[in-house]
Amino acid sequence: MQLLLIRHGLPVRVDDAGGPADPALAPAGRDQAEQLAARLVGEGIDAVWSSPMRRARETAAPLAGAVGVEVTIDDDLAEFDRDLSFYVPMEEIRGTDDPRWAQLVEEWSSAETEDQRRAFRTTVVTAVERIADASPGQRVAVVCHGGVINAYLSHILDIERTLFFEPDYTSVSRVLASRTGHRQLVSANETAHLLSHPA
Repeated sequence: MQLLLIRHGLPVRVDDAGGPADPALAPAGRDQAEQLAARLVGEGIDAVWSSPMRRARETAAPLAGAVGVEVTIDDDLAEFDRDLSFYVPMEEIRGTDDPRWAQLVEEWSSAETEDQRRAFRTTVVTAVERIADASPGQRVAVVCHGGVINAYLSHILDIERTLFFEPDYTSVSRVLASRTGHRQLVSANETAHLLSHPA
Protein backbone atom coordinates (compact mmCIF):
# COMPACT_ATOMS: atom_id res chain seq x y z
CA MET A 1 0.00 0.00 0.00
CA GLN A 2 1.01 3.63 -0.37
CA LEU A 3 0.79 6.28 2.34
CA LEU A 4 0.59 9.94 1.34
CA LEU A 5 1.59 12.01 4.36
CA ILE A 6 0.26 15.52 3.79
CA ARG A 7 0.91 18.63 5.85
CA HIS A 8 -2.07 20.93 6.37
CA GLY A 9 -2.47 24.22 4.51
CA LEU A 10 -1.50 27.66 5.84
CA PRO A 11 -3.52 28.48 8.99
CA VAL A 12 -4.52 31.86 10.37
CA ARG A 13 -2.33 33.31 13.09
CA VAL A 14 -3.55 32.95 16.67
CA ASP A 15 -1.61 35.01 19.20
CA ASP A 16 -3.48 33.99 22.35
CA ALA A 17 -6.42 31.61 22.28
CA GLY A 18 -6.86 31.56 26.05
CA GLY A 19 -6.50 27.78 25.74
CA PRO A 20 -5.16 25.40 23.13
CA ALA A 21 -4.94 27.20 19.79
CA ASP A 22 -6.72 25.35 16.99
CA PRO A 23 -6.62 27.73 14.03
CA ALA A 24 -8.66 27.48 10.85
CA LEU A 25 -7.05 27.72 7.44
CA ALA A 26 -6.22 31.15 6.08
CA PRO A 27 -7.62 32.01 2.63
CA ALA A 28 -4.28 30.99 1.10
CA GLY A 29 -4.47 27.71 3.00
CA ARG A 30 -7.94 26.98 1.65
CA ASP A 31 -6.61 27.62 -1.85
CA GLN A 32 -3.71 25.23 -1.18
CA ALA A 33 -6.16 22.56 -0.02
CA GLU A 34 -8.21 22.94 -3.20
CA GLN A 35 -5.07 22.71 -5.35
CA LEU A 36 -4.02 19.59 -3.46
CA ALA A 37 -7.40 17.96 -4.09
CA ALA A 38 -7.25 18.83 -7.79
CA ARG A 39 -3.77 17.30 -8.01
CA LEU A 40 -4.61 14.04 -6.22
CA VAL A 41 -8.16 13.37 -7.44
CA GLY A 42 -6.93 11.20 -10.31
CA GLU A 43 -4.51 9.12 -8.24
CA GLY A 44 -7.01 6.59 -6.95
CA ILE A 45 -7.08 7.65 -3.31
CA ASP A 46 -9.00 4.98 -1.36
CA ALA A 47 -9.21 6.67 2.05
CA VAL A 48 -8.49 9.98 3.74
CA TRP A 49 -7.40 10.17 7.38
CA SER A 50 -6.86 13.35 9.37
CA SER A 51 -5.59 14.78 12.59
CA PRO A 52 -8.43 16.12 14.75
CA MET A 53 -6.99 19.64 14.58
CA ARG A 54 -9.00 22.12 12.54
CA ARG A 55 -6.30 23.07 10.05
CA ALA A 56 -5.82 19.41 9.12
CA ARG A 57 -9.54 18.65 8.88
CA GLU A 58 -10.12 21.68 6.66
CA THR A 59 -7.25 20.58 4.41
CA ALA A 60 -8.58 17.03 4.20
CA ALA A 61 -12.16 18.01 3.36
CA PRO A 62 -11.71 19.08 -0.31
CA LEU A 63 -9.66 15.96 -1.07
CA ALA A 64 -12.19 13.65 0.60
CA GLY A 65 -15.00 15.38 -1.30
CA ALA A 66 -13.17 15.08 -4.60
CA VAL A 67 -12.55 11.33 -4.22
CA GLY A 68 -15.92 10.58 -2.61
CA VAL A 69 -14.91 9.29 0.82
CA GLU A 70 -15.51 10.33 4.43
CA VAL A 71 -12.59 11.67 6.45
CA THR A 72 -11.51 9.36 9.29
CA ILE A 73 -10.24 11.30 12.31
CA ASP A 74 -7.44 9.87 14.45
CA ASP A 75 -6.51 11.75 17.63
CA ASP A 76 -3.02 10.25 17.59
CA LEU A 77 -2.21 12.28 14.45
CA ALA A 78 -2.39 15.59 16.37
CA GLU A 79 0.67 17.84 16.53
CA PHE A 80 3.25 17.64 19.32
CA ASP A 81 2.52 21.17 20.54
CA ARG A 82 -1.28 20.89 20.28
CA ASP A 83 -1.80 22.42 23.74
CA LEU A 84 0.03 25.71 23.10
CA SER A 85 -2.20 28.79 23.34
CA PHE A 86 -0.75 30.33 20.16
CA TYR A 87 -0.12 29.39 16.56
CA VAL A 88 2.24 31.59 14.59
CA PRO A 89 3.35 30.25 11.20
CA MET A 90 6.99 29.21 11.43
CA GLU A 91 8.05 31.52 8.63
CA GLU A 92 6.76 34.50 10.65
CA ILE A 93 8.36 33.67 13.99
CA ARG A 94 11.58 31.83 13.16
CA GLY A 95 14.69 33.65 14.37
CA THR A 96 12.79 36.60 15.86
CA ASP A 97 13.05 38.09 19.36
CA ASP A 98 9.51 36.88 20.08
CA PRO A 99 9.81 34.78 23.29
CA ARG A 100 7.45 32.23 21.75
CA TRP A 101 10.19 31.33 19.26
CA ALA A 102 12.44 30.35 22.16
CA GLN A 103 9.53 28.37 23.61
CA LEU A 104 9.08 26.45 20.35
CA VAL A 105 12.80 25.70 20.12
CA GLU A 106 12.65 24.44 23.71
CA GLU A 107 9.64 22.22 22.94
CA TRP A 108 11.26 20.66 19.88
CA SER A 109 14.94 20.38 20.75
CA SER A 110 15.84 20.63 24.43
CA ALA A 111 17.16 17.68 26.42
CA GLU A 112 14.43 18.32 28.99
CA THR A 113 11.68 17.49 26.50
CA GLU A 114 13.41 14.49 24.91
CA ASP A 115 11.19 11.98 26.73
CA GLN A 116 8.08 13.81 25.47
CA ARG A 117 9.40 13.79 21.90
CA ARG A 118 10.14 10.07 22.09
CA ALA A 119 6.65 9.40 23.41
CA PHE A 120 5.21 11.55 20.63
CA ARG A 121 7.14 9.62 17.98
CA THR A 122 5.93 6.33 19.43
CA THR A 123 2.32 7.56 19.32
CA VAL A 124 2.67 8.78 15.74
CA VAL A 125 4.39 5.63 14.48
CA THR A 126 1.77 3.43 16.13
CA ALA A 127 -1.04 5.46 14.54
CA VAL A 128 0.45 5.47 11.03
CA GLU A 129 1.27 1.78 11.21
CA ARG A 130 -2.30 1.08 12.36
CA ILE A 131 -3.57 2.93 9.27
CA ALA A 132 -1.20 0.99 7.00
CA ASP A 133 -2.19 -2.35 8.52
CA ALA A 134 -5.89 -1.54 8.02
CA SER A 135 -5.40 -0.60 4.34
CA PRO A 136 -3.68 -3.42 2.43
CA GLY A 137 -3.32 -2.68 -1.27
CA GLN A 138 -4.77 0.82 -0.91
CA ARG A 139 -3.54 4.37 -1.47
CA VAL A 140 -4.28 6.37 1.67
CA ALA A 141 -3.93 10.11 2.31
CA VAL A 142 -3.04 11.09 5.87
CA VAL A 143 -3.48 14.82 6.48
CA CYS A 144 -1.56 15.90 9.53
CA HIS A 145 1.29 18.18 10.66
CA GLY A 146 4.95 18.88 10.11
CA GLY A 147 5.92 17.30 13.41
CA VAL A 148 3.87 14.18 12.70
CA ILE A 149 5.47 13.75 9.27
CA ASN A 150 8.93 14.25 10.79
CA ALA A 151 8.24 11.74 13.55
CA TYR A 152 7.17 9.01 11.15
CA LEU A 153 9.83 9.61 8.51
CA SER A 154 12.61 9.89 11.10
CA HIS A 155 11.47 6.49 12.38
CA ILE A 156 11.54 4.71 9.02
CA LEU A 157 14.80 6.41 8.02
CA ASP A 158 16.36 5.63 11.43
CA ILE A 159 17.17 9.28 12.12
CA GLU A 160 17.67 10.03 15.80
CA ARG A 161 16.26 13.57 15.67
CA THR A 162 12.46 13.66 15.65
CA LEU A 163 12.40 16.98 13.77
CA PHE A 164 14.83 17.04 10.84
CA PHE A 165 13.11 18.97 8.01
CA GLU A 166 10.27 21.44 7.50
CA PRO A 167 7.51 20.16 5.19
CA ASP A 168 5.81 22.84 3.11
CA TYR A 169 2.08 23.52 3.45
CA THR A 170 0.06 20.78 1.69
CA SER A 171 3.25 19.02 0.68
CA VAL A 172 3.02 15.29 0.00
CA SER A 173 5.52 12.71 1.25
CA ARG A 174 5.00 9.17 -0.07
CA VAL A 175 5.82 5.92 1.71
CA LEU A 176 5.39 2.40 0.34
CA ALA A 177 4.34 0.00 3.08
CA SER A 178 4.52 -3.74 2.37
CA ARG A 179 2.63 -6.46 4.21
CA THR A 180 5.98 -7.80 5.42
CA GLY A 181 6.64 -4.59 7.36
CA HIS A 182 9.15 -3.02 4.96
CA ARG A 183 8.76 0.76 4.60
CA GLN A 184 10.28 2.76 1.72
CA LEU A 185 10.31 6.54 1.40
CA VAL A 186 9.46 7.28 -2.25
CA SER A 187 9.38 11.08 -2.12
CA ALA A 188 9.34 13.90 0.41
CA ASN A 189 7.83 17.37 0.33
CA GLU A 190 6.17 17.25 -3.12
CA THR A 191 4.70 20.67 -3.93
CA ALA A 192 4.24 20.67 -7.72
CA HIS A 193 0.52 21.38 -7.27
CA LEU A 194 1.42 24.77 -5.76
CA LEU A 195 3.91 26.03 -8.34
CA SER A 196 1.40 28.08 -10.31
CA HIS A 197 -0.16 29.66 -7.21
CA PRO A 198 2.52 30.37 -4.59
CA ALA A 199 1.26 31.39 -1.16
